[in-house]
Amino acid sequence: MTMSKIDDFLEELYPNPICELHYSKDYELLMAVVLSAQSTDKRVNSVTPILFGTYPTLKDLKEADLKDLEHIIRPIGSYHKKAAYIQNMAMILEEQYEGKVPTERSSLEKLPGVGRKTANVFLSEYYDIPAIAVDTHVERVSKRLGLASRNANVLKIEKKLQKVFPKELWGKRHLQLVLFGRYFCKAVKPNCKECSLVDICKEKKKNL
Repeated sequence: MTMSKIDDFLEELYPNPICELHYSKDYELLMAVVLSAQSTDKRVNSVTPILFGTYPTLKDLKEADLKDLEHIIRPIGSYHKKAAYIQNMAMILEEQYEGKVPTERSSLEKLPGVGRKTANVFLSEYYDIPAIAVDTHVERVSKRLGLASRNANVLKIEKKLQKVFPKELWGKRHLQLVLFGRYFCKAVKPNCKECSLVDICKEKKKNL
């Protein structure tokens, strides 16, 4: 009953969820996800048109002046580290993978700045490979709804969500949970009064 209630409310709120990062190529999506760490999709979307407009190919990114890359992505934070990730990733993709982002998780996670969460987002969004990425929103919502224990780490949360949601819905549920946490079940001032799941929320007393 609890899972049915969660499913129904997520479907009611976000029947057709989409990734909010803007991209037109496989590597643009992967780089955008890397850039989004400790930032927001909205902020990333404000710099990627400039980044990929100024350097439209992997070769351009590889050969760019690192200071110029840092200047472009400065608004998203951690720009020294992220600029290096982008340039090194461009070099590896062009020289080792013929300009195509690999689909194998092991190869993906060897790329600069790419961890399990980033790989999950990319594989699910670009190739529709079943995966659930656990970001800060998914973690918060999962713990509030009792889908994961309070002290569970991101890997344990991912495994638990894989068990409670059908595999063919992993990608969709991931996006729904992200949007739910981003706009409805927010970290501060969640919309509890209009939430159909408040009765199962572990933090309802605090937030109400």
